[in-house]
Amino acid sequence: MTAFEPPRDCEQCPRLHGFISTWRAKEPAWFNAPVPTLLPEAGAESVRLLIVGLAPGLRGANRTGRPFTGDYAGDLLYATLGAYGFADGTYQARPDDDLRLVGAAITNAVRCVPPENKPTGGEIATCRQFLTPTIERFCNLAAILALGTIAHQSVVRALGERVAAFKFGHGSRHDIGGIALFGSYHCSRYNTNTGRLTEEMFADVFSEIRRFLDN
Repeated sequence: MTAFEPPRDCEQCPRLHGFISTWRAKEPAWFNAPVPTLLPEAGAESVRLLIVGLAPGLRGANRTGRPFTGDYAGDLLYATLGAYGFADGTYQARPDDDLRLVGAAITNAVRCVPPENKPTGGEIATCRQFLTPTIERFCNLAAILALGTIAHQSVVRALGERVAAFKFGHGSRHDIGGIALFGSYHCSRYNTNTGRLTEEMFADVFSEIRRFLDN
């Protein structure tokens, strides 16, 4: 059976395993484990859009156990998903709210929280053994949205292509093996506070994805 998700006590990246172990001791009530892909209630066959982030945030997904849940990036992402029909319900920054994805799934290139939100190249490559089958499990997948350069590059490699041939840029689109790969700057507070990414810029990318899928 293909492993879509790493085990809870995955030790393949010693630095990340040690970091999580430290936070388990500090905050035993937190999730503190590899964060699994978030699926819609209709299941993997309903997924046409996969969103790929970098890695769980320390006090976001690492705390809550759901991608992009508990930090500002989730506030912007889930609001935008709802606006373009990829989610319904109300996002309340906790995994037991009534937010539900519609035709979309969310994962990360690296499933464990890295120190200072900076995974190493080796950690990114190691975790691709889970990203690749995650992409392959969605039989009706038509589009992937990569949030940031690292997510983009990892997706390109997971699809069996060379990074140099498919460069990242905000608003970029590449067609790889029948899948449209869209790019956006990551919806982090740092990017929005510095003006690198505005809500309008983020919405424009989702507008393009929505148009692509509807056509």
